[in-house]
Amino acid sequence: MSRMKPLLFCLVLCLPFGGPAVWAQTERLDRIVAIVDSDVVLESELQQRYQVVMERLSQSGNRQQLPPEDVLKKQILDQLILESLQIQMGRRYGIELTEQQLNMAIQNIMRSNQMTEEDLRRDLALRGETMEQFRAQIQTEMAVNQIQQAVVNSRLQINDRDIDSFLASTDGKFATSPEYRLGHILIAVPSGADAEVVAQAQEKAEGLQAELIEGADFEQMAITHSNDPNALQGGELGWRRLEQLPELFSEPVSRLRAGQVTAPLRSGAGFHILKAHETRSRRDDSIIEQTRARHILIKTSELIDDAAAERRLSDIRQRILDGEDFAALAREHSEDIGSMLQGGDLGWSNPGQMVPAFEQVMAQSEPGDISEPFQSRFGWHILQVQERRKKDMSDVMLRNEAAEMLRERRFDEELQTWLAEIREEAYIEVKL
Repeated sequence: MSRMKPLLFCLVLCLPFGGPAVWAQTERLDRIVAIVDSDVVLESELQQRYQVVMERLSQSGNRQQLPPEDVLKKQILDQLILESLQIQMGRRYGIELTEQQLNMAIQNIMRSNQMTEEDLRRDLALRGETMEQFRAQIQTEMAVNQIQQAVVNSRLQINDRDIDSFLASTDGKFATSPEYRLGHILIAVPSGADAEVVAQAQEKAEGLQAELIEGADFEQMAITHSNDPNALQGGELGWRRLEQLPELFSEPVSRLRAGQVTAPLRSGAGFHILKAHETRSRRDDSIIEQTRARHILIKTSELIDDAAAERRLSDIRQRILDGEDFAALAREHSEDIGSMLQGGDLGWSNPGQMVPAFEQVMAQSEPGDISEPFQSRFGWHILQVQERRKKDMSDVMLRNEAAEMLRERRFDEELQTWLAEIREEAYIEVKL
């Protein structure tokens, strides 16, 4: 259902007789500037957005570069039309922003800007906005973002061939390669130096490497001995991927673990020592502990309250402890349609895959134990952890990451295609 809007004109006062005095008291409060399917855009909305844009551009110093007012208002009206189309589609899909979500978003904005509500109101007032207008704008932006994410992501189809091609490409290798926070020490060798000078520099570099391996402070050594421009910053190079390093450095660095240093590396500038202060990779957390568990679920209803469900599971638990088969009892009593036919078996699960209450009991249970009855948002359960294992998920995680990167790259293009489609299919009448 579209939101209700005022009529085009409103007579606030009419004299009992006609004539010019009647029209002098006629006040135009608002008018429709565009009809968009079952919704409308009002002139007041257009003017308010125009004022916000002008104020922001004025604060950023870009006001001199603005197009003429009629051109800018046409662009803003196009934006409002697209917003209306997307919000209407969101309603059809049942995507509506809750008051709690809106309040949390505004709280996050204030927190990130270190502002109180009073500060925010004062800042808005300086820009000619009210808190109500600000909330409405944030609500619109969030609603539009939600429908874009839902619809556009459903249109993006990333297959295994796409992922393989991306991972094999230069961009893919760069995006998924490890990163190293590096320190650098350079023992310079002048160009044209004779063999003795080169040998002395090499000996000094090898001595520094030996001291670093023994635990000497790298930053202090860099400040004292390095001829690199970053020496006074302790030789800090920051985070680098292998592809960002000179070819001379990339192979030795690739073999470093956190805290290790390279042997002196010879270049035209002299001898280099690199230390990996830290490393990070998308594969660092790829070894996870998986759990295989099975359960029996009893749901509450008008006929079975919490106490009855708990008692029933306690009885079933005791029967299992007395020797009856868990799987057989799950097939007979469990109300989890997805697992009951498999004897309650849930298969292997990753950390965080289950709801919190189930996850907590599962984590506290030893393999073979039958848990006491506990409640989740699905009902009452008993569970048994059957076994645990360590699983290397590096390939899975890498492919998931690659798929997500591809979605991000294709999102904007697909979004523009979708927006063009919904605009073409909509009834739009511009009255401006």
